[in-house]
Amino acid sequence: MVADNRTYDVIGFGDEVPGVLAMVAAAREYRRRTQKPPRMLLMSKSNMQQGIGGHLVRGCLAYLDRSQISPQQRQSLGLDTFGAPPAIYKEFLQKAGVKQIALDPQKAAAALGEMLKTAGVATLSNIEISSVQIENGKISSIKTAKGETYSGKQFIDATVNAELAQAAQVKKLTGFETFGLPESELPVTLVFETKGISPQKLKDIELGYIKRFANRADTAAQELLLKAAGQEAGRAEIFQKDMLDAKGNPKSLWIGADFIDVRAAALSVAYHSWRGQKIALHEAGLILDKGNIAILGSDRLSWNALLFNVTGAEAEKLAKNGGKPTPEMLAEMSFIEKWFKSLGATAVTPAAELYIRHAGNITGVVEPLSGAKMLIGGVSEAEALGTFSYHFDVRGGIPGIGERARSKGFPSVSFHQPTFNIGIRHAIIKSVPNLAVVSPASGFEGLASAAGRIVEFNSAVGQGLGIAAVIAIQTNRNLADISNQEVRQVLRETGKLPPIFGRSGEQATLLAQVETSLAQG
Repeated sequence: MVADNRTYDVIGFGDEVPGVLAMVAAAREYRRRTQKPPRMLLMSKSNMQQGIGGHLVRGCLAYLDRSQISPQQRQSLGLDTFGAPPAIYKEFLQKAGVKQIALDPQKAAAALGEMLKTAGVATLSNIEISSVQIENGKISSIKTAKGETYSGKQFIDATVNAELAQAAQVKKLTGFETFGLPESELPVTLVFETKGISPQKLKDIELGYIKRFANRADTAAQELLLKAAGQEAGRAEIFQKDMLDAKGNPKSLWIGADFIDVRAAALSVAYHSWRGQKIALHEAGLILDKGNIAILGSDRLSWNALLFNVTGAEAEKLAKNGGKPTPEMLAEMSFIEKWFKSLGATAVTPAAELYIRHAGNITGVVEPLSGAKMLIGGVSEAEALGTFSYHFDVRGGIPGIGERARSKGFPSVSFHQPTFNIGIRHAIIKSVPNLAVVSPASGFEGLASAAGRIVEFNSAVGQGLGIAAVIAIQTNRNLADISNQEVRQVLRETGKLPPIFGRSGEQATLLAQVETSLAQG
């Protein structure tokens, strides 16, 4: 419950994990500096009684995208498997019992709830913003649809579509409008869990499909391939070749400590041929993709695999609706359930909310972050709060970007993976200087959101913003006035500054040319 006094120092809106961790970091830093209990509030339009933690918890996205460090770099710098995660994110994963990749949503919710409670952050669910009061260019308070007013000094928006920022009249671009493609957007996923199929049983089922699809003499299997390829022989040939590796061995799934990586399209072909659907996201509107599968128990698997095509406007609408799946998505889910039960699943359960990868980007931040800046290595070492490495992941593709790039004289929009240093200034609004947005909707330009949308990266930014908010309050300044160096100093003092290892990639200049050219209409 929230106290009668509705004035706070820091107010967070949206309970995506980076925002929750930002509030925990702020509360802890406030207590460290003042030895007093913090006055901090985390509000969300979702029902946090169903679990705090946005798309990782209510969206059940159990297969975590972790920082990807090459073995050579790990060895030369003495780093762990996933590099050097931000301290607060590492703590969250430990509390949630994550071995490597798999995050049990229930354990994640419990860990976040405990971190908030111990830090002394109040929470408020089912909040609809009616209006935002601006005084002297800054947010002074949020008025809810129920007529309540919550005043604050600094504000952190952790929604995928920058909902608080939009209510404060901050301009947000739709889709990939920074490339001149406002209606092009990454697909959304309805994550689902299966029970009753063990990793080994799944491997055996898939191997059976692979062998059949790879066998040209199996005419029935070849018919299924053709059906999944929309009767396009060339497409069927591509799927068939995808079943075997260069040595002719089946590309069967790979089982890790707590995750499964699917390497061949065999399960996708089997499902889509059973459905009579072509495997083509933008034509069919959906695809059962090669899954990222988290192992949550001996026969409990979480699937990030069912992708739905959305436009920029549709992604925004879904985000505004609390990420609730549409009736059409739930109708497809009933087919998924039927098919997996035919394979031996005893239960198939969809998540309560969608995983919305991206829903546009805000403009007018203190220091925009482009893909080219990531490839250069991010912020300088002297400013860095951490380092993150991840490929420009546009799962499902950005419709129209290839044609647009070719029309401008660029044959490819594929670039090397950046390893870049992290700052907070791309998340802070210049025109509303006491507001930050930490999410895929931060001030990313060009390809930056493809790597910048990942939770692990945003958790480092969130940790920095939480600290910055307290520095701002203590020195009577705004978030926009706080430098990366000031936050870095706190991380150093508290023993939480990780190793810094951002590096410049040789494609940075080319990517800068592509991003600039595509942005110019």
